Amino acid sequence: MANTTIRLTMAQAIVRYLVNQYTEIDGARVPLFAGAFGIFGHGNVTCLAEALEAVQDRLPTWRGQNEQSMALAAIAYAKAKKRRQIMIATSSVGPGATNMVTAAAVAHANRLPVLLLCGDTFTNRLPDPVLQQVEHFGAPSTTVNDSFRAVSRFWDRITHPAQIIAALPQAVATMLDPADCGPAFIGLPQDIQEIAYDYPAEFFEEKTWQIARPRPSADQIEAAVELLKTAKKPLILSGGGVRYSGAEAVLADFALRRGIPIAETIAGKGGVMPDHAAYVGAMGIEGTDAAKTLAEGADVIFAIGTRLQDFTTGSWTTFSRDARFVNINAARFDAGKHRSVPVVGDALVTLQEISAALGDWSCPPTHMQTAQALYADWNAEIDKGQAPTNAETPSYAQVIGVVNQLAKAEDIMVTAAGGLPGETIKNWRCKSPYSFDCEFGFSCMGYELAGGWGHAIAKQGKGVPIVLVGDGSYLMMNSDIYSSVLSGHKMIVIVCDNGGFAVINRLQTNMGGAGFNNLLADCRLADKDNIPYVDFAAHAAAMGAYARHCDSLSDLEQAMAWAQTTDKTTVLSIRTDAYTWTPGGADWYVGVPEVSKREGVREARAAQEEFRKKQRQGI
Repeated sequence: MANTTIRLTMAQAIVRYLVNQYTEIDGARVPLFAGAFGIFGHGNVTCLAEALEAVQDRLPTWRGQNEQSMALAAIAYAKAKKRRQIMIATSSVGPGATNMVTAAAVAHANRLPVLLLCGDTFTNRLPDPVLQQVEHFGAPSTTVNDSFRAVSRFWDRITHPAQIIAALPQAVATMLDPADCGPAFIGLPQDIQEIAYDYPAEFFEEKTWQIARPRPSADQIEAAVELLKTAKKPLILSGGGVRYSGAEAVLADFALRRGIPIAETIAGKGGVMPDHAAYVGAMGIEGTDAAKTLAEGADVIFAIGTRLQDFTTGSWTTFSRDARFVNINAARFDAGKHRSVPVVGDALVTLQEISAALGDWSCPPTHMQTAQALYADWNAEIDKGQAPTNAETPSYAQVIGVVNQLAKAEDIMVTAAGGLPGETIKNWRCKSPYSFDCEFGFSCMGYELAGGWGHAIAKQGKGVPIVLVGDGSYLMMNSDIYSSVLSGHKMIVIVCDNGGFAVINRLQTNMGGAGFNNLLADCRLADKDNIPYVDFAAHAAAMGAYARHCDSLSDLEQAMAWAQTTDKTTVLSIRTDAYTWTPGGADWYVGVPEVSKREGVREARAAQEEFRKKQRQGI
C-alpha cells in the first residue's frame, strides 16, 4: 500500500488534526475540541486564523476581549464538561501570550485541561528583534512563551512542521490523563506556521479518546480497608476528583451503608446534595462548624480526589495529630500526602473495590446521629444569618439567600476569590449536582464573569450561570459581559459592591493591622469625603446587557425574578456590608510580624503562635 500524504502548512495541519479528535459523553460521540477562543494579532492571524476560519462550521471560534479571560472561559467550559471536552485558546506574540499565563496557572492548580496555542517569534531570527519580542542577551532562543513552562503540564515549541506529529497526541493524552490533567501549551513560531509539509494521511484519521479509569493495586486496597475497619469516628472528605470520576452516586451510597459523614472540599461542593443524610457541608477555613467539629474528633479521614489545600485542612490544624488518612487519588503525588495510606486510582472504581472488601462493616450508628445533629445546628445558624434585618446595607449571606431561593435547579452559581467564596461555600445550597463553581484552587480574581461565559457556552441554554462577583473583581475583569452579549450566551450577574477589597481588609485588621489600601475609604484619594463609587448597572448597560441597581433585598428579589425572564445577559448591582461575615470554619496559618509597634499585631502574633502548635507536621 502506497504511503499517502497531505500537503498542508503547519498551522493548517494542527487544525485538521484537532477537528478529527473525538470523545464520548454519556454514550454520545462528540468532538473533543468543542471550539476555540481567539484574539488574533501578529503571530497567529495570518496562518492559524486562516486555518481556523476554514473549519468554523466544525470548530467555532469565539472572539474574546482579553486573552486571560477567554482562557478562563475555556477552563470553566472544561469544568462544566467534567474534563471530557476541551476548548482552545489562541493568542498572538508577546503580551497576548503573557496575558494567558495567569489562566494557565488557574488550569494547572485546578487540574483542568485547556489547549493554549500562542504565536512565537521567528526561529530563523532574520527579522529580530520583532514587534513585542523580549530579547534575552545570553539566551536568544528564550521567548516570553518560556514563562508558560512553570504553569503547564505539557509544554512544547514547534521548530519544524513535522514535530506536531509527535507533539499533538502527547498534548491531548496529557490533558485527558486523570493523574496528569492540566493545561497544554504549544508555541507556534511565525516562520514555522507558514511552512508546508507532506503529512502522512493517517495522522488526520478520526480518533475517539477514552478517559482512563486506573485501578488501584490490591495491596493498597487491603491497607486502606484494614485501617478503615479500625475507625470509630471516620469522616469522608469528598474532593473535585469525585466530580471528574462521576463517583458521586457511589460515594453517597457508600457513606450511608458505612455510616460515615461526608464533608466536602470547595472543588467537591455539589457532589452530594445538602439534604443527603450523611452530608455535613464544606471542610476547612470557609467550612461549616459541623465539619470542623467532626474533623477534630475523627480518627480516620477518608479523603477522595482532593489535593488537601490549606483552606481544606485549616493549614493542617483541623485534624487531630493522631488521625490517620486514607487518600484515594488518581495522582500519586496527591495520594501520598501527610503520610496517608495511599490508594492510587480512579475514585469510582476504587470506592467500589474498597466497599466490596469492607464486607458488612460499618461504624457505630451514634456517629452519624451526632453528625446529623451538628449539621442541623449549623443550618439553623445559616437560616438566621440569611433572614432579613433592619440593617441599612445587607450582608453577603442575605444577598446569597435571596439569589439562591430564586435560582433554578438547572442553573449554576459561579464565583471566585475575595469574600464571596467563603460566603457562598457556607450559604449556597445546591439544588442539583455540581450547580456550583467556585474557582479557589488559584483564587483568581476575574474568573467570575469569564467563567460564567464559559459555563453559558457549555450549557447551551439548559440553565443559566448565575455569577456572584464583588466590586473588586468586577473592576479587574468585566469585558466578558460584552462577550456574552455578542455571542448570545446569557448570564445573570449579581455585583455585590462593598466598597473595595473587603475580605482582605478583614484579614488585615484581624491580624492587628490598620485598614490600608483595601477598602476605597482607606486608599489614597483625591477627596475622602466624596468617594466616586461606580455605577455598575450603567457600566453593564453600556456593554449591551440588561441592568438594574437594587436598593434593598426586596428590590433584589424582584430584580432576580425579572432576570430569570430576560433573553440576554442581565446584571444586577447592590451595595453590601463590608464588615458582616458568616461565622464558622477553621483557622488559617498566615504570616504575622514577629515585631511590631502595634499592640493588635503583637496580640495576633501571639494567637498565631498558639494556633500553630496544633499543626500536623506532614510531607
